[in-house]
Amino acid sequence: MASSLNRSLVRSAVLASRSYASSSTATPLRFAVAAPSTLYSARLFSSSIARSLATPQTGPTHVSSSSYSPSSEITKTATYDASHVQQQVRDAPIYPDYSKGPSALDKAGQLFFFTEILRGMWIVLENFFRPPYTIMYPFEKGPLSPRFRGEHALRRYPTGEERCIACKLCEAICPAQAITIESEPREDGARRTTRYDIDMTKCIYCGFCQEACPVDAIVETQNTEYSTETREELLYNKEKLLANGDRAEAEIAANIYADHLQR
Repeated sequence: MASSLNRSLVRSAVLASRSYASSSTATPLRFAVAAPSTLYSARLFSSSIARSLATPQTGPTHVSSSSYSPSSEITKTATYDASHVQQQVRDAPIYPDYSKGPSALDKAGQLFFFTEILRGMWIVLENFFRPPYTIMYPFEKGPLSPRFRGEHALRRYPTGEERCIACKLCEAICPAQAITIESEPREDGARRTTRYDIDMTKCIYCGFCQEACPVDAIVETQNTEYSTETREELLYNKEKLLANGDRAEAEIAANIYADHLQR
């Protein structure tokens, strides 16, 4: 295709020069010869036609190392073989591959025969004939994970000294800004809290305060039964939190020990 186009371009140039010479006798005769740049442009034009006819490569095959080779005939502009490229694209895997998904019949069956609803009803029928499992709450309670996050508490050391060192990491990391801490230095130079308040109505029980504390002072117990009649009772102060810690210290220590391998 490129050679025939080149011959046509040269023939048209010669004919144009002859017509110009016959029409003008005052000027000398000049023959127009196709320059090398013209031949190169013809080759590029022919290769662009072949590329436009070829099917473009899509998916991961067009970036693979095997799809480009400088020494192959595919990359030569004058000998661009469109049929060879089409064969490569035809043999390449489809991306994305939809052949592994549900077929049209499966989708039609789910739409018209309500297979999803029937599958759900089958689960209901399976559990309908099973013996019931009922927990007689509050006399019976289900098991709780050691990582369960319930009511907050402040812990003490075995000597009775408060664990909290007023670093305020829990206050800084709390996403709900439910913790308020005020501190002052003691006579021995240590820093202790004078105010430690938690607004339980703001708390989202994320456990960030417990994870951020370097001395395991603030923890979340497994207690879930702390509903109140007024909102003010859910504003915990330091004394309330220390009382919770004193009451559940054995349980808190056991849960921390059970979870120490994952921390």
